[in-house]
Amino acid sequence: MFTFLKNIGHLLYRIWFYILVALPILLFFPLLFVFCIKEKWYPYFFWLARNCWARPILLGMGCPQQIKREQKIEKGKSYMLVANHTSMLDIMLMLRASRNPFVFVGKKELVKIPLFGFFYKRVCIMVDRSNTKSRTAVYMRAQRRLKQGLSICIFPEGGVPEEDVILDEFKDGAFKMAIAHKIPIVPMTFLDCKKRFSFTFFSGSPGLLRVKIHSFFETKELDEEHKATLREDVRNVILKELQSKKPTGISF
Repeated sequence: MFTFLKNIGHLLYRIWFYILVALPILLFFPLLFVFCIKEKWYPYFFWLARNCWARPILLGMGCPQQIKREQKIEKGKSYMLVANHTSMLDIMLMLRASRNPFVFVGKKELVKIPLFGFFYKRVCIMVDRSNTKSRTAVYMRAQRRLKQGLSICIFPEGGVPEEDVILDEFKDGAFKMAIAHKIPIVPMTFLDCKKRFSFTFFSGSPGLLRVKIHSFFETKELDEEHKATLREDVRNVILKELQSKKPTGISF
């Protein structure tokens, strides 16, 4: 009986999440649509996404944020933002972690999500990892966005790891791109998203979402041959933080 009631609670919590995702999009649809027409208007789209979409979702889910910074992101500067990926909350949390407008690089399959996918394909850089031409096009689009003063965000695991994997191996893309464009890498550790709202259907609970923004990795003096070392150094920083901290908050 207890398991049944707990699963009902998880179901309602998950339904509530999708309601929270959809409502701001419907409410602000005209503005969001206008601001995604031209790339130069993207900072306005980002502001809406950060403050009128991500913030209400996280607060509505009962997930306040605690962000600790070893180094501050400078206004008007471009960065490569990377973090571990275990939950759909990662998208909202990343938007709250950076005031600087950035563009997500993500898999093209997300365009299938109703409402969200409509804007995703217009403002994000989509990649088909099985297609070489698609990966090449990503670099060209990213270069254009960086020239506009934006940052780039990539979850370098390339997907969500298996249930028993703390942190999957990182793909090269984010690090190759950061070196090519000589932008700093900002490693972030998301500590509680998996417990709050994982991809396991009957799971989740309100509670604190902690973010650790680590010291940045500079790439100005690096070239292609340093890619693998940089990738592993960044991964080790995030992995060490994940191993040293445990998820907090209530669970049901």
